[in-house]
Amino acid sequence: MFGKKTTSTVSYDRGKYQPAVKTSICTGERVAGLIDLTTRKFQDITLIRSDKELEAFCRQYGVTVDELKKIV
Repeated sequence: MFGKKTTSTVSYDRGKYQPAVKTSICTGERVAGLIDLTTRKFQDITLIRSDKELEAFCRQYGVTVDELKKIV
């Protein structure tokens, strides 16, 4: 339980979800996730600390950085 690193996997359906990056106005912290297109709720997937992590998220979900929706 403690000390084990788990990764969350979400099944991605382009018809139901839109990849997005949420940015904090105060701290500039970025979180990548998916927006449910029916409920418009944002689901956190991973904390983005570098451009490499952002690129890895884009590769995982098959999108480009330009296709990501930006949420402030």
